Amino acid sequence: MKEPSQTLQQSIIRQREVLADSLKEPLRNVAEACSKVWGDRQKMDEVLSEAFPTIPNCSFLYAMDTNGIQISDNVSQDGLIEKDFGRDRSQRPYMREVVPSSDFLLSDAYISQRVRRPSLTAIQIVRDAKGTTLGFIGADFDLRDLPITRELYEEPRYWRQIKGDPSIRGTVFHQTRVDSTMDKHLDTILSVIEELICSRGVFHVILHFSSNRAIIWLMDDPYRYRLLDIDELTDPDICLAYPVHPYPQDAVIKPEQIAPILEGFKQLRFMDEMFYLRSGTVNIFNGVVGMTFSCDGSHYIPYDEFLNKEHTFWTIMHSDEQAAEQ
Repeated sequence: MKEPSQTLQQSIIRQREVLADSLKEPLRNVAEACSKVWGDRQKMDEVLSEAFPTIPNCSFLYAMDTNGIQISDNVSQDGLIEKDFGRDRSQRPYMREVVPSSDFLLSDAYISQRVRRPSLTAIQIVRDAKGTTLGFIGADFDLRDLPITRELYEEPRYWRQIKGDPSIRGTVFHQTRVDSTMDKHLDTILSVIEELICSRGVFHVILHFSSNRAIIWLMDDPYRYRLLDIDELTDPDICLAYPVHPYPQDAVIKPEQIAPILEGFKQLRFMDEMFYLRSGTVNIFNGVVGMTFSCDGSHYIPYDEFLNKEHTFWTIMHSDEQAAEQ
């Protein structure tokens, strides 16, 4: 199984590092300025108001004592907000994290109480000239306002397995596959799907074998899906509803590999009366084949690995998994 070049968690860590680096120095300057007027609400509001423009993309800036009680007004783009003076923030997520030795903390994201949106807070410890902790400076950020790195996370291409509903897994030995209408016309349906992908601009398809339907996405209209029922799937004339579209050169999956992938779905659908494919999906751009089986377990696997697996492999694997859970 291949390891991803960058996991989703690694991408998040990178974004946080970039954001933290942009905030450490401005908040350290705010804390130093506030330490000289600490405890004087009016003067702290003045210092925070003057410093607010130096904190990039900040929504609210405020001061708290060592118990997490707010001792300044909220400073915002609209000026001072007095109603939060005296607010107990000690139980908010950002106050329950441990501030590192650097005296700076960028919290994990949380849902804000005011606007109910994903937010995060930067905390800077305030110390006097002797190093005694006076309290904290808090700076709130709405995730919508953060430019971060603007690097789009790229889905890694490696095999992932996800277990489904335990109640379904627990009854898999008591079920038997029943031929659906789709099963009875599968050769025709798979030929139609191959034509739609290779020549009619479909780049993503989900085939629901047990419930006789397919969902497709087209390159010319990628933001909307189209639902094809069994009558449409079994009628080759459906291809005429979609104009001819050249196969994209930047697709990971080549057109000659579509038919073998669809044939693989067919084999897995009929591989066993107990363990069988319920749905299959393929996306030609990310090169991943997705499968959900009768035990409700799902697999997302690079297409080349999928093509290299014999259908007996899946039967043995799912039998072993179920036996281990008994």
